[in-house]
Amino acid sequence: MNRMRPVVLNRLPAWYLRRRPAYLEGNEVSLLRGGDRLFPALIQAVDRARFEVWLATYIFHTDESARAVSDALVRAAQRGVRVRVVVDGFGSLASLPTLRQWWQGTSVALAVYRPLDRWWSWLQPEHLRRLHQKLCVVDGEIGFVGGINIIGDRLDLHHGVLPAPRLDFAVQVRGPVVAPIEHTARAMWTRAAFGADWRDEIAALVKGPQGLRQARALMATMRLAGRGLYTTGRAGDPLEGQETAEDQGAPTSTSPSTPGKVAAAFLLRDNLRQRHSILAALLQAGQAARVSIDIVCPYFYPGRALRRLLVAAAGRGVRVRLLLQGRPDYRIASLAASVLYRELLQAGVQVYEYTPAFLHAKVVQVDGRWATVGSSNLDPLSLLVNFEANLAVRDGGFVAQLGQELDEAFAASQAVTGPPSVSRWGGLWRQRLVAIMARLYLRLAGVRSPY
Repeated sequence: MNRMRPVVLNRLPAWYLRRRPAYLEGNEVSLLRGGDRLFPALIQAVDRARFEVWLATYIFHTDESARAVSDALVRAAQRGVRVRVVVDGFGSLASLPTLRQWWQGTSVALAVYRPLDRWWSWLQPEHLRRLHQKLCVVDGEIGFVGGINIIGDRLDLHHGVLPAPRLDFAVQVRGPVVAPIEHTARAMWTRAAFGADWRDEIAALVKGPQGLRQARALMATMRLAGRGLYTTGRAGDPLEGQETAEDQGAPTSTSPSTPGKVAAAFLLRDNLRQRHSILAALLQAGQAARVSIDIVCPYFYPGRALRRLLVAAAGRGVRVRLLLQGRPDYRIASLAASVLYRELLQAGVQVYEYTPAFLHAKVVQVDGRWATVGSSNLDPLSLLVNFEANLAVRDGGFVAQLGQELDEAFAASQAVTGPPSVSRWGGLWRQRLVAIMARLYLRLAGVRSPY
């Protein structure tokens, strides 16, 4: 029988209702480069789980790395840990039969977000909105956020075995900021499972002295959960009404990080209250930049607001560097980024292309004191369509470590000295074509916002 942590009903979490990042003090944050670092840490956390594991990912593949994570989930389930996994119906389409086979006869519960198991599913516009988050929370104590799917670093779904590991990052975190990560992972499970997970929770509640009243209240919250917001949490949820000195404009320390002292904010992009939260956090940090802005992103086609910010920052003397794909995995993504080269280079923005391997990292650092790591690209799909999740960190030690990794990546890359070798008119037509395609995709996905 599954062991369950005590659950109480909260109001809507304070972090979710805010339109600006809720930075919480007292976290311990570790940078993980690639699956070679992430998967051992994730497996160790799952092997120590006592109550619950919530995992949400775009791709859960069937290679050796994925099997190792799967085996850890099965071991946890065999100990009575409640294990819930939600995967994207497109990203994990090919692996779903194997995942179901692996977990058949176990209590590992799999939910598929917007499955494509019927031919007419491919014709429904809402299926253009995908689950692109990469999250895991263990016992409400340890969280993982990043851009790394459950697939080995040296394997690509379209290109097969890779000669070198792709560049990607994730973070492991302990502390108050784990609570919103868990809220989100639970919400994605509930949204995908359409409430199938609530039966056990309600049964446990009704056994208590006030269980019936709580169960009725819990059932009432299902309307919110079905819209993508899970409103339960632990007693004494540290997010309720908590605001840090960082939010009030206090100076940010650039001293080396101390475990348990890091200020961090969970950034979510969904289709309700947090539609533009990731972009807003980037704009806020970039507008305050005085020394440097480094952006690493495989799919780069930002809207006007972010492009103007980068141009303005370079104009006032900030070193602005972009690290983009040098080995493109999708030609349209490479074209979308390249049509912006002329505008950015003329403004003084430094553009590099990463050539040692495939680039999958989505990270930003500003002034050596602020950084974000997560799943969100800087393109219309991530900023306006998909479900995304990042972790923003205000800590000099953490950002310095990330900065060293980025400096090495920039040093191994090729600087772009000029726009693609096409005529000015040809460049304008290419730019117009990309803009039309982006606008068409957004319309098909039901997005009416200008981009």
